[in-house]
Amino acid sequence: MKAVFAAGCFWGVQFYFDQISGVTATTVGYTGGHTENPSYEEVCTHTTGHAEALLVEFDPEQVSYQTLVTHFFKMHDPTQLNRQGPDVGDSYRSAIFYLDEAQKVAAEAAKAAAAPNFSEPIVTQIAAASTFYEAEDYHQKYAERTGRGMCHIPYEPIAS
Repeated sequence: MKAVFAAGCFWGVQFYFDQISGVTATTVGYTGGHTENPSYEEVCTHTTGHAEALLVEFDPEQVSYQTLVTHFFKMHDPTQLNRQGPDVGDSYRSAIFYLDEAQKVAAEAAKAAAAPNFSEPIVTQIAAASTFYEAEDYHQKYAERTGRGMCHIPYEPIAS
């Protein structure tokens, strides 16, 4: 199965989700915008409408979509509009891009369940998935390869 999340800089988001048991593959890329086949440089102009996002492939017998969405609300600050940490702009927005009605319902339920944990309203966008454009090769597994790019992501190991 697949899921798509955006929670700021995709390097740290990928590193975080790669630690979850049952996640079988992750790919960083761009989605939610209007420009076809955007480059990183184009997305950085904040004119494409795309978010830096993560395509997560997972084994539903090992980890549920609900568990992934719960992790999503724990691994970043969903109350920050169009930013995470030092990264500012719509490409760093908090978003869940659902692939079917069941994911939409689960995402909305997780958002409501997470709300009491924050003093400000959650601004996470929940929207139907659109075309996912894979980011350039040098962005894939960036934090894992370099040890950098996790400025707003928890560093401790994750318990599923």
